Amino acid sequence: MKLVTVIIKPFKLEDVREALSSIGIQGLTVTEVKGFGRQKGHAELYRGAEYSVNFLPKVKIDIAMTDEQVDNAIAAITEAAYTGKIGDGKIFVTELQRVVRIRTGETDEGAL
Repeated sequence: MKLVTVIIKPFKLEDVREALSSIGIQGLTVTEVKGFGRQKGHAELYRGAEYSVNFLPKVKIDIAMTDEQVDNAIAAITEAAYTGKIGDGKIFVTELQRVVRIRTGETDEGAL
């Protein structure tokens, strides 16, 4: 089992959700986060004064899935989140050692 963590631009969230649903991914967790990568923020104007925005709004998606789903999920996410501009995001894949569904007590892949 794997935990796939995705950091994307907020306006791409619905596209990514639809892409994951179309390949059979049923559950995900979304968190609004702030951060920066190579783009290192940007400058904005407010009432005529320029100021620096160091942390940009992003969306973090966490998805637990079987090993067999990972490659299809990465392809779907990459296609749906792509804009071709800096700041499109990242995908992190980590190993999940154990999953437990609290309501039923099911474990591991049965709990996904």
